[in-house]
Parts: sequence; structure tokens; C-alpha cells
Amino acid sequence: MSQNQTALPDPATAPELFEGVLTRRVLAFFIDLFVMGLMILAFAFVGLIAGFLTFGLAWLALIFVVPATIVLYYGATLGSPRRATMGMQMMDIVLTPTRGQPLDGWMAIIHAAVFWLTTWISWPLSLLFALFTPRRQMIHDLITGTLMVRRSPMVRHWRQARSAQASSAY
Repeated sequence: MSQNQTALPDPATAPELFEGVLTRRVLAFFIDLFVMGLMILAFAFVGLIAGFLTFGLAWLALIFVVPATIVLYYGATLGSPRRATMGMQMMDIVLTPTRGQPLDGWMAIIHAAVFWLTTWISWPLSLLFALFTPRRQMIHDLITGTLMVRRSPMVRHWRQARSAQASSAY
């Protein structure tokens, strides 16, 4: 294991990181839907006004409001240093990369795109899948190499893992 990559948390040794994660994810999703809905309404209202000012030309852009809002929302929130959407922050969960790659805006957008695709195809299967993985990962988490954990206990876990790794290097 490289020095920059710490060990993934294990539910057997750190169960506090995974307690209620699936329930929190579902609640966070509904909060995020509400926030994105408000954003879509605001952007659509601006587009409506702009349409009158441009004699209807700006109304053509309204078909891009929903997809652009989703991409911007996930890119700006999951791709930020907080690595969490507004709903995830409220539910005390955070998205963590598992393959040693950074979680930047593009990775956040890819994660969201795979999430929407797998949820659109079969959301019950995606939720059911999380019940049988030890780290409560959904299909899109496994595909994109991410892990959802509780934020507050995760900070303590990573601090302990780094100090243990530093002491073993000497």
C-alpha cells in the first residue's frame, strides 16, 4: 500500500462509520431532490423572463435547465473539498474514493451520472444491492470506486489510520 493511500475502513472494526448509512443516503437524496427542484424553478423562471426579452429565443435553452442543474449541483457539491451534497451534509455522510484517485468535479459528475443511470434502470435492485455489501455500497459506488461513510466518525478514523501508518513507517 502506498503512503498516500490509507486502508479502507472495515465495518467489523469501525461499525460507527456505517451505522444508518443507507437510511441517511435515502433521506439525503430526497433533500437533494428538493434543493435541485428549487434551483430548477429559479433557473426556469430566469429563462422564462429571458424568453420574453429575446422574443422567445431563450426559451429554447429551457430544455437544458434540468440536466444542467443536476450536473452543476453534483459537480459543485460532491466535487468540493466537503465531498458531499447539501443533503449528505445534513445527514452527516461523505463520499470517499476507494481507488486512490482524487474525488474532483469530474469524478463527482461521473458518480452522479452512473447513479442516475442505475437508479433509472432499477432503483430497487440498487438499494437491495447495498443491503448485501459489507460497506453498504450501491452499484454505482462499486462501479465508480467510491464509498459512503458517516463524516464525523470518519474524520477520527482517517486521523488514526494516518498516525498508525506514520508510526509504522519509522
